Amino acid sequence: MTEQVSTLTVTDNRTGRTYEIPIENGAIRANTLRSIKLDESDFGLLTYDPAFTNTASCRSAITFIDGDAGILRYRGFPITELADKSSFLEVAYLLLAGELPTASELAVWESEITHHTLVHESIKKFIDGFYHDAHPMGILLSSVGALSTFYPDAKEISDPGLRRLQIVRLIAKITTLAAFSYRHSIGLPYVYPDNDLSYAGNFLNMMWKATELKYEPDPILEHALDVLFILHADHEQNCSTNAMRAVGSSQADPFSAAAAAISALYGPLHGGANEQVLRMLTEIGSVENIPAFIEQVKSGKKKLMGFGHRVYKNYDPRARVIRQIADEVFKVTGTNPLLDLALELERVALEDEYFIKRKLYPNVDFYTGIIYQAMGFPVEMFPVLFAVGRMPGWLAQWEEGLLDPEQKIARPRQLYVGHEERPYTPIEDRSPDFVGASDSIAALAAQAAPARPRR
Repeated sequence: MTEQVSTLTVTDNRTGRTYEIPIENGAIRANTLRSIKLDESDFGLLTYDPAFTNTASCRSAITFIDGDAGILRYRGFPITELADKSSFLEVAYLLLAGELPTASELAVWESEITHHTLVHESIKKFIDGFYHDAHPMGILLSSVGALSTFYPDAKEISDPGLRRLQIVRLIAKITTLAAFSYRHSIGLPYVYPDNDLSYAGNFLNMMWKATELKYEPDPILEHALDVLFILHADHEQNCSTNAMRAVGSSQADPFSAAAAAISALYGPLHGGANEQVLRMLTEIGSVENIPAFIEQVKSGKKKLMGFGHRVYKNYDPRARVIRQIADEVFKVTGTNPLLDLALELERVALEDEYFIKRKLYPNVDFYTGIIYQAMGFPVEMFPVLFAVGRMPGWLAQWEEGLLDPEQKIARPRQLYVGHEERPYTPIEDRSPDFVGASDSIAALAAQAAPARPRR
């Protein structure tokens, strides 16, 4: 996507100097501001943008989002078409290769993924070392990072063939590690992959298989999970993708970079958002309580979880697809009582001028938690499911950054607002305020002590 180069004229009112700054693809290069100085000893202007709300850290050809119009496309294809017509592994191929596969290419790709789902037996021992009540997401991020020690060839990131091998390994093994993490957390034996099943079907097999000789996934739930993975496969430069690219910029192996991305996704503001929706709906309790809850939201006493998005100022296109999937899932599982509550909450909110004016619409998290819960997944698994679906996008972003000649090791600037140089104070001459601070730290540490010993 190219456009005619134009310029921005900037006048520095401090000096009266005027500067012509090129505009390319709707952006200016931040380094051009360095030429705007008071004098030759001046470092030059910086941009200050906490949380990168208006800063492009890269050029990418993977995912396009128009938040105002509610558009999401992977490699130019609308998300609604991909969710309706493609499988998750087909979409994964698209994200990584840039084009949809032919029938033969897809067959080879699916075979590669299927035959790399097994993990080394020592990984099972590694997972066994976690406490019985360890969070599955914590186990997942640790075990993904540990894979780098099993595949030393992953460090050869400049070799295209070895890069592809690690990509296949990660997409294949993330489902196995995710299922093992869950089974360990509830004390069940691990279930090995079944190569006869689809990607989503095999994951359900490793999650739920009990004593039956052959697990047969429900085709509707299998399809629903596959679609949910597609909807989560990539989403531009979000927190976890930024972490994947930043760590990858140091030329770390993809397993280590993926562990960093999973760590970012672990946060409740990212991968845990759909859990917060369930907690909100449970707190509301019934349809009759919705008007009072809405008033509390408008007065700032409560938050409407699952509404609004940093990017979307329209209805999240993924949420539309999920509403359709929900109807299919509940025909199999039975209606989740929270669904009626969610539908009524959405209706009330979308008719209220307060939310309309602020362009607050349901996002992908508003319905996914309800569907996952209906399918039997505990809330602790919600971010794990997110990580499984997001892995192809992370890897596509990682490789794109690696091959971009403009990219260097990530190293943002800062605006220093601390002390100027000051003399060192010997410990015997320091203010009692330091002692008070130490006492406060000790008190906080005592409060944060675990309720039971961990040996």
